[in-house]
Amino acid sequence: MIVEIKVPSPGESITEVEIESWLIEDGSVVEMDAELAEINSDKATLTVNAAAAGKVQILAQAGDTVQVGQVIAKIDTDAAGAVAQPKTEAPQVVEAIKVDGNEKIASPSAEKMIREQNLNVANVDGSGRDGRVTKTDVVQHLSTPKVEAPKVEAKPVVKPQTAVVATSIVAGARSERREKMSSLRRKIADRLVSVKNETAMLTTFNEVDMQAVMDLRTKYKDKFKEVHGVGLGFMSFFSKACAMALKEFPAVNAMIDGKDIVYHDFVDMGIAVSTERGLVVPVIRNLENMSLAQIEAAVAGYGAKAKANNITIDDMMGGTFTITNGGVFGSMLSTPILNPPQVAILGMHNIVQRPVVINGEVKIRPIMYLALSYDHRVIDGKEAVSFLVKVKERIEDPSRLLLEV
Repeated sequence: MIVEIKVPSPGESITEVEIESWLIEDGSVVEMDAELAEINSDKATLTVNAAAAGKVQILAQAGDTVQVGQVIAKIDTDAAGAVAQPKTEAPQVVEAIKVDGNEKIASPSAEKMIREQNLNVANVDGSGRDGRVTKTDVVQHLSTPKVEAPKVEAKPVVKPQTAVVATSIVAGARSERREKMSSLRRKIADRLVSVKNETAMLTTFNEVDMQAVMDLRTKYKDKFKEVHGVGLGFMSFFSKACAMALKEFPAVNAMIDGKDIVYHDFVDMGIAVSTERGLVVPVIRNLENMSLAQIEAAVAGYGAKAKANNITIDDMMGGTFTITNGGVFGSMLSTPILNPPQVAILGMHNIVQRPVVINGEVKIRPIMYLALSYDHRVIDGKEAVSFLVKVKERIEDPSRLLLEV
């Protein structure tokens, strides 16, 4: 019997996807539910699984753009030798060494050749996804003649009344690598450009003294984890502070729909998460009714799903306001870009010990810069600045978060 493998629908508004990679080779024998391929939609990467056990015939290639519902493979359940083998996970990659601060990885077949030929993987240019070294890269590396840089002797040039100047030419490799943009990256690019062109985006800044939150966290973090089973981070404080401020300034929690402004009486908070394939924004729904522990549990859950590349389209649907934290990467200050159709986004940054004046005295305090980007078509400058001040006040006096005042 022939079983067709069709492209699944990642979401109701998505009609086409890109085949990121095949996790098996053409003609492989797989068992039911084995992972066959990774596909990129506009918002996430999903896997295609085997609907039956048998021998696989691949009908579309990695990098192809295919329609939802299109047949991309067939499984012959009656083929000779099609005895289901134990289920295998996606091919593992071998962690090599760090090159220029980045980890270089190799496919299993490439790793085998590297070991057999006693090569240093750092010297092999990778052309696969995320710079992965493929078997083809190793073959090309072995077939490329090694040419030493020509030695050019420096010749002194003597001019009247001048010093002797020696010059030399240094030759080196000037390689390039071209990769096709993934559908996720193309979608992100299109959205960023449209935000710049279609909104009246401005950014207002403020700074917040993190001492009170840090003291509270240090005092109770162990007990908090013991009671609630999750760590106590900064995101729950900022999420709660924003949710309370959004109730006071509903325009910051609104959206434009045609010629109307839609105001939400709930807070569906988007938390920007960085993944290997780009930035995704899963949504915590009705955050205004959640405790700090519930918020931390939701954030931790999405963090684990992002790490495992399991965030779904439904996880990212909706959202009325977004928080992004560039501070985890060391950012001191930035202007976050709106996540449409939302009209505001808060940017958190790193915490740095800075001198500040408190009651006429200069003291060293842990300071974080905050940035609120907003759509001036909906939000006036006074509202944006006042919103950010309310967030600042509640972070600097976290007892207000617990008392909800």
